[in-house]
Amino acid sequence: MNDSKQNGYSSDGDPLSWKQQEAEALSSDDSATTSSEGPKMKRREVWANKLDFLLACIGFSVGLGNVWRFPFLCYRNGGGAFLIPYFTAVLLGGIPVFFLEVSLGQFMSEGGIGTWKITPLFQGIGYACTIIVFLLNCEYNIILTWTFYYLFSSFNTVLPWSQGDNEWNSELCRNSSKMAASLMSNYSKMASGVVSKLNDTMTTVAYTVATENTTKCDPVTEFWERKVLQLSSGVDHAGTVKWDLALCLLLAWIVVYGCIWKGIKSSGKVMYFTATSPYILMLILLIRGVTLDGAAEGLKFYLLPDWSKLQEAQVWVDAGTQIFFSYSISLGTLTALGSYNKFRHNSYRDAMIFAGVNSFTSILAGLVIFSVLGFMAKQQGVSVADVAESGPGLAFIAYPTAVAQMPVAPLWSVLFFVMIILLGLDSQFVGVEGFITACVDMYPHYLRIGKRREIFTGIVCFLCFLIGLSMVTEGGMYVFQLFDYYSASRIVLVVAFFECIVVAYIYGINRYYDNLEMMFGFRIAPVMKICWMFVTPLFSLTIFIMGAISYSELTYKRKTYEYTYPSWAIGVGWMLALVSVIWIPITFFKRVIDAEGSIAQRLLSTTRPILKRHQLRQGEDLTKVVLDESCSFDPDDPILQGLDPRDEPLLANSVELQKIENSKRNETNGV
Repeated sequence: MNDSKQNGYSSDGDPLSWKQQEAEALSSDDSATTSSEGPKMKRREVWANKLDFLLACIGFSVGLGNVWRFPFLCYRNGGGAFLIPYFTAVLLGGIPVFFLEVSLGQFMSEGGIGTWKITPLFQGIGYACTIIVFLLNCEYNIILTWTFYYLFSSFNTVLPWSQGDNEWNSELCRNSSKMAASLMSNYSKMASGVVSKLNDTMTTVAYTVATENTTKCDPVTEFWERKVLQLSSGVDHAGTVKWDLALCLLLAWIVVYGCIWKGIKSSGKVMYFTATSPYILMLILLIRGVTLDGAAEGLKFYLLPDWSKLQEAQVWVDAGTQIFFSYSISLGTLTALGSYNKFRHNSYRDAMIFAGVNSFTSILAGLVIFSVLGFMAKQQGVSVADVAESGPGLAFIAYPTAVAQMPVAPLWSVLFFVMIILLGLDSQFVGVEGFITACVDMYPHYLRIGKRREIFTGIVCFLCFLIGLSMVTEGGMYVFQLFDYYSASRIVLVVAFFECIVVAYIYGINRYYDNLEMMFGFRIAPVMKICWMFVTPLFSLTIFIMGAISYSELTYKRKTYEYTYPSWAIGVGWMLALVSVIWIPITFFKRVIDAEGSIAQRLLSTTRPILKRHQLRQGEDLTKVVLDESCSFDPDDPILQGLDPRDEPLLANSVELQKIENSKRNETNGV
């Protein structure tokens, strides 16, 4: 194809229609599809309706962190007083970065890597996000694996972790259970006699002795460590693969693949169930929780404000990291979700709705959890502080302990673990979809043909399954903790900092505001400009530095002791942390080295955005952009639905508009 045709004109100098440009593109080596004789590349998908995108964002970001992390942080950091730093973090960090990522995806219509064509010099941000979400996908499905195991174990008349006389229990636990049963049996026989005065005395003696012995034994913890995990002594003793967990892991990945194998066509429909049904289950569990004896004390611990906590720096660090964690920021997936929006979609409105739903879910989950923990604390005669846990300890030890003490325990156990599965499932499969989208958009002419995308998705799921097998061994929990602590924790704060700086100062904040106006049809409030330029990057960097100052090496707190990781394992953890963010400087230097000219010329050329014609502003200086001619303006493209070159000032440079103007000029001249 000659240069004139690449610029949208025929060899005679006449402008080509978009149909002609598409035909030319199809015949080029860099085309989006193969020739008409070969398989044709599938058109990029869009959400079927506006609600699909919002539900996908809610399903992905509203997950287990809202249930087992926020309530504990709220309780530990001053109860109701914690809401002040929490909502401060929402306004300064959560909403600005969330909106930035989804709007970037919507504007560029590409996944986490391709979006950063707006500044190719910093495309390493996209690679970093993609690697982070891949590592997170490998780890996150392990939680679903454990949950499936507990769910299947709940289908019994008696919950297996409610008694200590099982084959996996320790000798102490089995003896304690037998002693408790024997004492209560002897009491029953004596109570049936004539010595009624001994009634209260024997009840007290039997219960006290049974309690003293059983407190030395914790059947719930033993079920978790000795049955589910078969936990080894450390990370350097991996042991064998637990095949019951491996099968649950395989099931989890099969379910994930079934949700996303057809792209957003399948995942968008699944989202209507997985993103909404957890709220029904949480409401049921909340009603049950607040009717339990001791629930009020649990809620008091959760919400009673301790204003003195606001003076502690760690409280603000916890609030900031919680927001970035629960909003799923800097993973590239929000960018991928936004990329499936139509160009005119109002994602600004969706960002505000999402923030409200996310915070509401966190507070609601806290009510569910602490009402039950209050009941459990009263049953055991201890303080709520003694039973409150976060992370896996809450889902697989604290809450099962409370459920085991309820009437009809298996029913409440099933409801709880179904809720955990639904909360985690959409977070998992949308995360995998984000990774797939980034890869497919990098190589569309290979992966968007025939069934290749479905096959590639299956390969990715299988690869993650193989990596996940290392976390279902006898030492798998230690590996899981390494992934969880290092791969996607504070690193996302660094990535968010670079995102704001690049858009605000390299691409240009005013240019991006023009782009947003092109999409939404109105100019958004200047507060976002202030956040992206100053407030949010400063906030992200401050939280990162404060977190780094208070950094402590990873340990695993078991019920009986605290395991300290060896130095080589800590080194592996730091490798997991750096393997993603290192791509930002690597890509930076590679782009500079590959460019030509002086250093200044190289920096200038590598920061020129690569844009399509419909992304150009009115009067855009084409010397400051790289025009992507691989695909032309196609009014039939669902992403561009509603755009008309006669009405859109953003298409002022398009050949379609030139053709229309030439036609009008000819009509005026009577030609």
